[in-house]
Amino acid sequence: MKKLFLLFTTLMFICFSAQKKGKDYSNILKSKNIYEINAFLRDAHPDDPRRSVLKPRVMDLMKEYIKNASPHDQKVKQMQDWLAMLKRKPSTKITFDEMNAIIKQKQIAKYQKELQVGQSAVVYTPSSPKNVFVPTPTVAKTTTAIADTEASEFNMLMAENPIEHKNKTVKILNSLFDNDPNAKECIIMIENKSDCNIIVRIEGVGTTKYRLPVPAGGDNSLVIQKGDYLLTSIVCGAQYASQKTIQKPLMVALGSSSKK
Repeated sequence: MKKLFLLFTTLMFICFSAQKKGKDYSNILKSKNIYEINAFLRDAHPDDPRRSVLKPRVMDLMKEYIKNASPHDQKVKQMQDWLAMLKRKPSTKITFDEMNAIIKQKQIAKYQKELQVGQSAVVYTPSSPKNVFVPTPTVAKTTTAIADTEASEFNMLMAENPIEHKNKTVKILNSLFDNDPNAKECIIMIENKSDCNIIVRIEGVGTTKYRLPVPAGGDNSLVIQKGDYLLTSIVCGAQYASQKTIQKPLMVALGSSSKK
């Protein structure tokens, strides 16, 4: 009984702590903030009676925002997307599969455009050996400047000739459209959220190796054989390494921008 009581007490403490760390929606019915109400609809229980009041309210607020927005307001597209979702769903919350589908469609549009124009649509700043990255200060609060030793390799990998680029683009598009679970290859997409150009090295069994250059703030994709891989990279001077078992399309995000 003591063990049971201790377990019950522990679970209650965990639940109480989780509630304290959660968002406070006690005054949500008074809110006219689009983002606050939108967050509530994503977090609230499906049977929460406040939904019936707040969902139509936030939709009206979004319509009003779109109506009064300036022609170049970048938030309008987001509001339109949210409105479309709210017309068919209880909230703008999306599942992992829906997120993958969105990413997939964006990638298809990107590579179809590149195939049409015959060249990469990626705009990037070439790397320079003189670029230096300053790692996080140590305990002694000293810093060390590290030269970009991969600069020439990155620039070489990005400089595909038109034929190479076309072949790669066709292969990526075929993989994006291929839903066969028995396929021997799949696509991996790397999103670089850092301010530095990087090369992601993907090493498999034996001599199976790939190199994928990814511009700062951009992304790049590659079709690879399914299997177990070690992914490594130098992201603004910091070492990255991770083991991945790749049996289906995968997206990996690396780094974080220092820009506010």
